[in-house]
Amino acid sequence: MSKMMLSEEIKSVPVAPSPLRRLLCWEGFLLAVTLAVFIANALASPYFLNIWNLSDATFNFTEKAIIVLPMAMLIIAREIDLSVASTMALSSTVMGFCAAAGMDTPLLVMVGLGVGLLCGLFNGILVTRFNLSSIVITIGTMSLYRGLTYILLGDKALNQYPESFAWFGQGYVWGALSFEFALFILLAVAFTFLLHKTNFGRRTYAIGNNPTGAWFSGINVKRHNLVLFALVGLMAGLAAVLLTSRLGSTRPTLAMGWELAVVTMAVLGGVNILGGAGSMVGVIIAAFLMGLVTFGLSLLNVPGIVMSIIIGAMLIVVISLPIITRRVMQRRGSQKDNP
Repeated sequence: MSKMMLSEEIKSVPVAPSPLRRLLCWEGFLLAVTLAVFIANALASPYFLNIWNLSDATFNFTEKAIIVLPMAMLIIAREIDLSVASTMALSSTVMGFCAAAGMDTPLLVMVGLGVGLLCGLFNGILVTRFNLSSIVITIGTMSLYRGLTYILLGDKALNQYPESFAWFGQGYVWGALSFEFALFILLAVAFTFLLHKTNFGRRTYAIGNNPTGAWFSGINVKRHNLVLFALVGLMAGLAAVLLTSRLGSTRPTLAMGWELAVVTMAVLGGVNILGGAGSMVGVIIAAFLMGLVTFGLSLLNVPGIVMSIIIGAMLIVVISLPIITRRVMQRRGSQKDNP
């Protein structure tokens, strides 16, 4: 191979941006927007800066943010789970019947986590063992889990939970710091370490960039993705425990539509919906940003349907903008090469 041909091949190899450069770009932009939203909320409502109101603001996104931590890793690995909200509803329903039967708080928590884990494993087995599309399978299980919830509950609610169960969703560990938010911070640190500092995280990126190449390099892709589905289900079960504890009741409509908000958090945080790219730092910032936006709108008495429209619009923008930008840059590059 001539030196000229070798030089041309080297130039054609795409160079990935450094972590620092990426942080200064997207994550830095998210931080700036989050700060701007925080200031806007403070100016729009005199009640926003009250420490207890800020504490209440964390309840608007904590359960969703807990789910998005493993969901981001699953999307990076080129898979997705759209059944998380229905998993929450089914977990809450089983907990509700167990509470009505007299089960105490520790066992109720274990039941909620266990049902979520089983749902995640069921999704993962269907996807990995039978080589089925995760988006198709989890749309199906989304309807399955929600349908089971309606069959079990009908139009009634279950609220016979023990008093001690309420602490998980309503308790505070220190001052205005809620248990929910403290738990989210711990989990955020753990998942950030898992994705960015361990072999498991490196395998996640490798699978997302090239599943076939990852398999040839010795990575058990199916087992790895099964673990990710299980983690998503487990965190959905944990979110069900927290939300049910906070509300004090179980209804068939619990967490309806939350899968859209969770996916929006992940993509807004910089996770490539096609897999292979994303950072946990961006996802965490995006969770705070969406929490501030929804809480600010609630202080202004904006209807919930309007919030749903805003979340849907955000999802469309954050998915389409990078694709449009990349196409524009490619078109400009081709115009420079062919004047």
